[in-house]
Amino acid sequence: MPELPEVETVRRGLAPVMEGQMIAHVAVNRPDLRWPFPPDMAARLVGQRVLALRRRSKYILADLTSGETLLIHLGMSGRMLVSGDPLGQFTHTHPTPEKHDHVVLDMEGGARITFNDPRRFGAMDLMLTATAEAHPLLAKLGPEPLGNDFNEPYLIAALSGRNTPLKSALLDQRIVAGLGNIYVCETLFRARISPLRRAGDLSTKQAASLVPIIREVLGDAIIAGGSSLRDFRQADGELGYFQHSFDVYGREGEICRSTGCKGHIARITQSGRSSFYCPRCQR
Repeated sequence: MPELPEVETVRRGLAPVMEGQMIAHVAVNRPDLRWPFPPDMAARLVGQRVLALRRRSKYILADLTSGETLLIHLGMSGRMLVSGDPLGQFTHTHPTPEKHDHVVLDMEGGARITFNDPRRFGAMDLMLTATAEAHPLLAKLGPEPLGNDFNEPYLIAALSGRNTPLKSALLDQRIVAGLGNIYVCETLFRARISPLRRAGDLSTKQAASLVPIIREVLGDAIIAGGSSLRDFRQADGELGYFQHSFDVYGREGEICRSTGCKGHIARITQSGRSSFYCPRCQR
């Protein structure tokens, strides 16, 4: 599933052709994805101008002049692809429609945004902008890891006394929003902390050190356009490239990249997910 860097990469790719633009036409080609689409979704979108395109955790939010916000979740295989961009950043001609093009937005400037989702685990919803944070998918989310509310005192307090493995704690969206399996594995490697450590056993210094490392890992991934492992594509259809920089994720059995370390990357299962780490470097 796309994590924060992939969703942020897509948001940045969509912003130039959506922000400030009116939605001229909408095609909704099925009644649902993971859940049913909101009633009269196409009619509620047509004629509305996109005031802002923002991200909350792994969700893209388009604030509209109607006072509603369009929530977009990519799910496992969802893609938001742009064509016909008048800014010259993307393909100029619209591609032939594909089987899994479930929602198509035509913007007044000539750009087309196509939501393609083969597995149909994605979602779209409409909600009042004024109460968007109360939406069931957003209400219990923790602070954004790149925002000011995510800081050393906050994370120290959030991890204190927790008996769960640190890996599981950092994946808890109520503690920090947007982190997923890939970037937690990479964060813990850079921090030299084992994913098996109990969250509450970290020293104050160790817990505090995770904040800048999380931001660094996410920042590096966003610059690289995210990670393309299976389905992810940027808004222009290009792959992300951060997977070529993985230190541990997906590298089971390979030699650790830490200077002077001759250990091998191990894979264990935690809460049904694979954790990759170096047993020699990460304690």
